[in-house]
Amino acid sequence: MIIFEVIMLLCFGAAWPFSVYKSYKSKTNKGKSVYFMMIIFLGYVSGIIHKYFFNYDEVIILYVINAVVICADIILFFVNKRHEKINS
Repeated sequence: MIIFEVIMLLCFGAAWPFSVYKSYKSKTNKGKSVYFMMIIFLGYVSGIIHKYFFNYDEVIILYVINAVVICADIILFFVNKRHEKINS
C-alpha cells in the first residue's frame, strides 16, 4: 500500500515547485489563497506526525519535502503581499 502513498505525494509535490517559481517571478498573489496553502501545509504536518509516531518509514521524507516547499510558497505569499502594498 505504500506505493500509492508515494505516488500521491509525488503528484502533489510536483505542483508546488511550479507554484513557488510562479510566485517568485510574478511578484503577485493573483490566483493564490493563503488559507488553501495553510490547509495543505497542515495536512502535510499531520502526515509527518502520523509517520513519526505510528508508521515510521522513508515516505516521511516526501512529507517533509512537500511541507518545506509549500512553506516557502506561504512565505512568498506574504512577501508578495508586502511588495504589492508598497507598489500600489
